[in-house]
Amino acid sequence: MTTTAARPTTTRLGYVDNLRILLTVLVLAHHSAVTYGALPIWYWTEPSDSPSGIALMLFVIVNQFYFMGFFFLLSGLFTPGSVDRKGPGAFARDRLIRLGVPLVAFWLVARPVLSLPQWPDRRAQGESFLQFWFTVGDVGPLWFVEVLLVMSLAYAAFRALRARSAARTEVADAGARTVVDAEPRPVSFRTIAGLVALLTVVSFLWRLVVPTGTYWTAVGLPSPAYLPQYVILFVVGLLATRRGWLAALTGRQGRVALVVALVSVGLALGTVALATAPGAGALALLGASLAENVFAVSAIVALLVLFREKFSGQPAWARLAAQNSFAVYVIHPLVLVGVAMLFAPLVAPAGVKFLILMVLAVPLCWGFAYLLRRIPGVARVL
Repeated sequence: MTTTAARPTTTRLGYVDNLRILLTVLVLAHHSAVTYGALPIWYWTEPSDSPSGIALMLFVIVNQFYFMGFFFLLSGLFTPGSVDRKGPGAFARDRLIRLGVPLVAFWLVARPVLSLPQWPDRRAQGESFLQFWFTVGDVGPLWFVEVLLVMSLAYAAFRALRARSAARTEVADAGARTVVDAEPRPVSFRTIAGLVALLTVVSFLWRLVVPTGTYWTAVGLPSPAYLPQYVILFVVGLLATRRGWLAALTGRQGRVALVVALVSVGLALGTVALATAPGAGALALLGASLAENVFAVSAIVALLVLFREKFSGQPAWARLAAQNSFAVYVIHPLVLVGVAMLFAPLVAPAGVKFLILMVLAVPLCWGFAYLLRRIPGVARVL
């Protein structure tokens, strides 16, 4: 029988929690930008094709290249340790509660509330309010929770099947015990390039069938073209825990990744514009996929090393922010839309309104999340 000496995974990594805070703020900035930018795909929008509106649109596109994939990678980091402690069955039940309950609650309450501006038109078409309440819209930003739940359950099923296979092997081959060394494995530039190549090829082939801009309305997934990235980076997070990849990344790799990310972001924007133009061929699509993933992986590596080296400490406010970051993710659409509607009469450039919304929404989201989690039982799911 072969057993793996699993590395301890119960210790929280302060810099990873700090990264989650940063990414959660980026989610708020992302949806604030689509509120006022030239890409109006939100519950409440005041679209602008002014220079600041175009800048906000570019900010949204750059975010899309990497930040949700980064969320999935971070989510995968602590998943193996959780399964180790609880077992596959208990882990699956816990995920159904921690992810399923917020997902259902958002669908039942927040989704129709956010869609209320559509009610007058739906009523004029003869629709009842009850029908409107249960049919309008989709899960919105909670698509991330939906996809993460599916991935988590799939991993729990994999671990359960592997445990059964290991039990059968133990019966058939009792006594042959080898402990596999689980020391951190070096991460070479070749390994990082291999990840870029894998993401590029899989994304390219996938987008031949699911082009960029596709929206899966049945499940409320706004970016299915990036689904391969989400899955692969979640798996990278799972493997990074066992193989010590985060600790093995070097400062030099972080610095190189930062330079590559800064250089490649413009190239990624340009190639994506070419690939989405009418008549663009497979070569343009392949180039866009390569440029996107060079930027995405470089940005992720640079941020991982930067936060590990410079922002690993967690003062009290950061610990509190990390504890409430998931609740912020769940409730932020209500806060953003509410504040944006309140300031709708204000006449100002798109960039100015974006900054006002961010300055108000970030503390409000964390404040409401903190109060919400103090309600008995809520912290169990948020």
